[in-house]
Amino acid sequence: QMNETLKVIRERRSIRDFREEQIKEEELQAILEAGIYAPSARNGQPWHFTVIQNKGLIDRLNRDFKELARNSDHAYAKRAANIKGYHVFHNAPTVIILSGDEDNHYSIVDCAAAVQNILLAAESLGIGTCWVGFIAYLLNNPDYRGYYEELGIPKGYKQYHSIALGYKKTLETEAPERKSGVINYIR
Repeated sequence: QMNETLKVIRERRSIRDFREEQIKEEELQAILEAGIYAPSARNGQPWHFTVIQNKGLIDRLNRDFKELARNSDHAYAKRAANIKGYHVFHNAPTVIILSGDEDNHYSIVDCAAAVQNILLAAESLGIGTCWVGFIAYLLNNPDYRGYYEELGIPKGYKQYHSIALGYKKTLETEAPERKSGVINYIR
């Protein structure tokens, strides 16, 4: 009998097909609380969370990302942006942007720990997530730094991660086979 935490870890998948319905406020708050309880080096807690539930803003971020990516030399981003119907946040109704204190050497890693807590908390509540890296390509481009003020990202912080969240359209997803030979024991 596997305990509930280990079960959630094994069952979590990246979801790219969300229902339009917004997640409940109490679910959002529980998920955010899981994020702020992540471990951080020297308990620095160098993170800032921006929650976006405004569809117009989410769609504008998507449009600007695609426009920037289509005209870039970033091959992977360019390829994604040119896929018909592609949406950087997969049309999720909620997006969380994670920013970290640029003066904190461990900030990007600490924020990644917060992301993992969010992903697992959401899964435990039946909410789908996708960890989205592409948006940093837009938000950290000097031509689009105006978004920092609009998103309320504090001065001295840099956007590192983002997460798309929403109720899953498809409930069953198969786990890709795990790589073997990745554990080394010295006893």
